[in-house]
Amino acid sequence: MKVYNTLTRLIEEFKPINPPHVGMYSCGPTVYDYQHIGHMRRYVGDDILVRVLEMNKYKVRHVMNITDVGHLTSDSDTGEDKMEKGAKKFGMSVWDIAKKFEKQFFDSEKALNIKKPDEIMHATSYIEDQLALVEALEKKGFTYIIQGDGVYFDTSKFPDYFKLSHQKQEDLKKGARVEFVEGKKNITDFALWKFSPSGVVKRRQMEWESPWGIGFPGWHIECSAMSMRALGQTLDIHTGGIDHINIHHTNEIAQSQAATGKEFVHYWVHHNFLQVEGQKMSKSLGNFYTVQDVQAKNFDPMALRYLYLQTHYRQEMNFTWESLEAAQTSFNRLTDEVSKWGEPKIGCAEFEQQFMDAVNDDLNMPKALAVMWELVRSAYPTSAKAESLFKFDEVLGLGIQKVSRVPPVRQAQGKQVSRVPREVMELVKEREELRKQKRFHLADQLRNKIKKMGYEIRDEEDGTTKISPI
Repeated sequence: MKVYNTLTRLIEEFKPINPPHVGMYSCGPTVYDYQHIGHMRRYVGDDILVRVLEMNKYKVRHVMNITDVGHLTSDSDTGEDKMEKGAKKFGMSVWDIAKKFEKQFFDSEKALNIKKPDEIMHATSYIEDQLALVEALEKKGFTYIIQGDGVYFDTSKFPDYFKLSHQKQEDLKKGARVEFVEGKKNITDFALWKFSPSGVVKRRQMEWESPWGIGFPGWHIECSAMSMRALGQTLDIHTGGIDHINIHHTNEIAQSQAATGKEFVHYWVHHNFLQVEGQKMSKSLGNFYTVQDVQAKNFDPMALRYLYLQTHYRQEMNFTWESLEAAQTSFNRLTDEVSKWGEPKIGCAEFEQQFMDAVNDDLNMPKALAVMWELVRSAYPTSAKAESLFKFDEVLGLGIQKVSRVPPVRQAQGKQVSRVPREVMELVKEREELRKQKRFHLADQLRNKIKKMGYEIRDEEDGTTKISPI
């Protein structure tokens, strides 16, 4: 198995620290607002990585954090607290906001058939671990205090600071990376713990006691504290979006390795962005979509997952409703075909090897899908194809194994079936309406549903529709 390592900028053979065990940490959502389909593409990517590891017989311990604490969006005290922003927007407490959007996130994961992590860690439950890590850094001389502001990490004392991002200190400008704070020694220095204003207690809803006074954690400290608590001082894999490379993950490495003196992560896996109609997703542009929006338009979430798989995780992806409709059509064709197959038996070794080669080549899911369709169209017995396809689906996660295979309806000899069940006729009428509205992907879904109920639909040239038992 080979995977692209952001740290080395190379596709490397994967070698875990303690085989067959693998410790994997995923940067989870900040639960102050809805998680959109761009976020969910990344979590499907993490799910694929876990499934490929498991196909290679590794025993994965997958840990994810939930950022339910109010960090600032910059090191400046004037930065915006996302949790407070969400609370104000929705008229709820920060604690209720966190619960609301954590549920929305996991509802989205369930709809997309994403395996739940082995451990889910809430930032607010591990404040003591975060404080302990800051204290350890303080004892080793990596910190300094800006009075009235916070405890900061001195990046000049960590020589390998840019080893993940490959940036150069001289190329950075004040304000280009984060808002510059008066008193910072270096542009890249970052807050480990922020103070409440002098004499003011609980200015924000989320603040805690610390050795330095009332305050709240900096943006990056939670991931280091929680990942090492769950997986030890050195992790096999750490995942996230490419937007985390230059700051968040760079700072995680600095604070973690400064505290332990050990390599923090062996393999960094980063996922690229999703655009909508060639633009960044934004509520102001009206192109902000969630999994629930996809479902409201009567698309199967598995069609969205299928669409994600058509683009390599390290490539930028462009979402359109037309591309989702095409993915729905392909997914319908696949499930329609599988519904006719016999019970799985034996398998097709050549296709199974090709599929394994594809997924083990830096999670090449577009190639894996191509192998899948070659299998489906092959001349192998359907029972053999079913055996292999269901193995593929352990990685694809499309729920193909749940497709019900409907036995043919047998007519009594010499008799014609003249009466079609009322439920089937209602679906036929609904399909006709959808066809008139040119909503063909939804009409195809109903055709498949009718087929699974044991009836075939044939659209005649004269515009009529004929129904017959399969």
